[in-house]
Amino acid sequence: MQDRKLLSPDAIRAEFSAALSSMYRKEVPKYGLLMDLVADINAEVLQDQPSLRAALLANESLARLDQERHGAIRLGTEEELAVVCRMFAVMGMEPVGYYDLGPAGVPVHSTAFRPISTSALAANPFRMFTSLLRLPLVEDPTLRDEAAAILARRRIFTPKALELLALAETQGGLDAEQAADFVPALIETFRWHGDATVDSETYARLLAAHRLVADVVCFRGPHLNHLTPRILDIDAAQVEMPRRGVDAKSLIEGPPRRHHPILLRQTSFKALDESIVFAGTSAVTGAHTARFGEIEQRGVALTRAGRALYDRLLEQARSGDEAVSYLDRLTRAFEAFPDDLDAMRREGLAFFRYRIAESAEKTQDVAHLSIEALLERGIVRADPIVYEDFLPVSAAGIFRSNLGDTIGSSYALQGSRVEFERALGREVVDEIRLYEEAEARSIAEIRVALSPTVPA
Repeated sequence: MQDRKLLSPDAIRAEFSAALSSMYRKEVPKYGLLMDLVADINAEVLQDQPSLRAALLANESLARLDQERHGAIRLGTEEELAVVCRMFAVMGMEPVGYYDLGPAGVPVHSTAFRPISTSALAANPFRMFTSLLRLPLVEDPTLRDEAAAILARRRIFTPKALELLALAETQGGLDAEQAADFVPALIETFRWHGDATVDSETYARLLAAHRLVADVVCFRGPHLNHLTPRILDIDAAQVEMPRRGVDAKSLIEGPPRRHHPILLRQTSFKALDESIVFAGTSAVTGAHTARFGEIEQRGVALTRAGRALYDRLLEQARSGDEAVSYLDRLTRAFEAFPDDLDAMRREGLAFFRYRIAESAEKTQDVAHLSIEALLERGIVRADPIVYEDFLPVSAAGIFRSNLGDTIGSSYALQGSRVEFERALGREVVDEIRLYEEAEARSIAEIRVALSPTVPA
């Protein structure tokens, strides 16, 4: 048989991301409004801030800005998670990070499937935040067993998607023709279906246990529950959404507004009330609330020390004087976090990618100098590394705002990374280690570039 030319995982991921966005725009028209809003604000920010444009260009973030987005799905069984992991692997997406949302009252634990190399992220940075329902957190044992039985009966993947998955694993990828079949076959898994798989009485009991439990258990598959473009000024978007008829949540999740953003800030429009048909009926008999639109602003990735400071300040704001607004408490708390890139770098709070400066003079014998000395001489520049991952408190805040805020405060049973990885079939990647390696790799490349050449 003639050898097939395999398509790169990056190309397949780009096709999948575009197809998913097109599907969600048709299913949720407000998502289209959100995309237009994001494009308008990003264009305005880039025009008004040429220094930001230059920084994004230097950090390989400008070209990917228009196509950058993440999705979110909620799975019901360990088997579903294991197959999803294999599906995303075909597109060069690995499970990065472990997030336990139970302490915030959401009965799931999660990971984010995403590309991990610098080149793959530059090609297409699509991510899928993927949560697994934790049925042991459902208190009623009878209801818990009933939910497990319902989930065990469903099949969320099309035969064609499974067939092409097996083929990809056998031949080491897919060619263009096979990828063109794989993407729409997999998209079917994440499509909205308004026909519930349970009767109204079962739905009501699962809804009473937790709104997210009903969302996961009562439908044919893990419909995409939001899709999120990246914006450069999320505060402007928060103001603009109501002007365009989009009902925004009251607060932006994550750190406060800063001159130099850190980690991740997120907001969303409120979940839609969507008509559903219960099993055993032929007419619209109810409404379900789950799907929404979200936007995010990404900042610099923080080191372990930076994350520890961030977590401490966030907890300080969350547990502070309730007579003071949360936004004021948050702003005051984060005055302790330097809002200066060079200070963050010198204090070891954030990650940077080091490069030879374009304006650097051809200076001899500098290889022995420290990175700090190279920076001072203008030979090397430091660009902040974009945070590619998520924050459990913020994710839970978004979920809660779109599931109803009266869903309970926390679950006593804590998450288990070991349990999650067993279901996944592999270990999750430590996200901070990825940033550590990226920074170290950039320094090593500078050392090689500055080393004097030895004549042959």
